[in-house]
Amino acid sequence: MGTFIREIKKGMLIGKNRKTGIIYNVTKSSVGVIIYKIVGNRYMEKRVSIRIEHVRHSKCREDFIRRVKENAQKRKEAKARGETVQLKRQPLAPREAHIVKVESNFPETVHALPYDTII
Repeated sequence: MGTFIREIKKGMLIGKNRKTGIIYNVTKSSVGVIIYKIVGNRYMEKRVSIRIEHVRHSKCREDFIRRVKENAQKRKEAKARGETVQLKRQPLAPREAHIVKVESNFPETVHALPYDTII
């Protein structure tokens, strides 16, 4: 059991079967997890009891928390310098223009194969 015993608290995000759920109940050897399941055109809440050895902490918030700390540091440095700083994430820009050389990479015409039955 030593490898399974971790700090687990109510309200934590955990991962199970590629789904992220929220812990709502903690017992001696298992946890209760709320998982949202798509049924038709809506999400339904499922409450599942899972043994502790099948649960792992979710890492979905690590990047967010890292960005919050970096932004706080940037804001503090910019305020000390008396400047404004852009903290929003920017989408990737389009690639730069370039020339494709065809000396060794000749263009090739692609056709669909004719339909043929094999009996």
